[in-house]
Amino acid sequence: MLTLAAGAGFAWRELRTAEPFIDVRVLGGNLPLVATYGRALLCYVITYAFLYGFTQWTEQGRGLSASEAGLVQLPLLATAIVVSTLTGRRQAVRGKLLVGAVGQVAASALLLLLSDGSPVWMLPAVMIVLGVPQGLSSLALQNAVYHQADAERIGSSAGLLRTFGYLGAITASAANGAFFGQRADTGGLHDLAWFMLAASVLFLVLTVIDRSLRHSARTPATPRTTRKAHDPPRPARDGRPAGRRPPPHRPRRRLRGPRRGGVHRVLTEKVFPHQGEVTTIDTWITGLG
Repeated sequence: MLTLAAGAGFAWRELRTAEPFIDVRVLGGNLPLVATYGRALLCYVITYAFLYGFTQWTEQGRGLSASEAGLVQLPLLATAIVVSTLTGRRQAVRGKLLVGAVGQVAASALLLLLSDGSPVWMLPAVMIVLGVPQGLSSLALQNAVYHQADAERIGSSAGLLRTFGYLGAITASAANGAFFGQRADTGGLHDLAWFMLAASVLFLVLTVIDRSLRHSARTPATPRTTRKAHDPPRPARDGRPAGRRPPPHRPRRRLRGPRRGGVHRVLTEKVFPHQGEVTTIDTWITGLG
């Protein structure tokens, strides 16, 4: 109740100030954006609960050393990098979120199969499964905000996405403290897994019923992408095809005085071989007149 009251007071204050610390106005009337923030909250709750709780259990419940518990986390990072590299340029927001939601459900369910005597190979296997939604969901949520937010408030909308991510981390930390207590045992891990499984299913349901995600990947076409390769070039205003530069203008060189180049040499050497007959072209031209 105290948190709700503080949140309501904070929202009331932000709506009344000219320069709010967090622009909550971006939430008004934009239900697809609000749904994206809700999915971001659930996504980061699952991610941080996994990172905090599973890592703590591998040391206290499974009996691994700190270095061994750190090595178990490496497949998560490697899988996320590979998945984000392969799918980062694709604009399929809804498809990424659906696959990521299924991956979170699978990873949360696999935690229920772990025990104090589980083989070591199962631990990195679970991290690999979680790495798939890690590489998909974060980029998909950012793309969704980019398409759903108002153009004049895209900066504050992106900042609110990070805010909901931090709220998810805080919620995950509180859940770890509530389920583990003084020691991270297997029973506490299974309770945390049920909590994560419920959040994963809710994330999946919110993604399935959100029809606005089907249009999130459609971006306005630019003239460069709509033209085909075999289309003739568009004529420019001056009649030349577009895309071709006109030839550079080269001003004519104006000759000043008599040209004493090749013509002068031919006249003096071939026509008048004797210098005494015609000394210059000017004299020869005058003689012709």
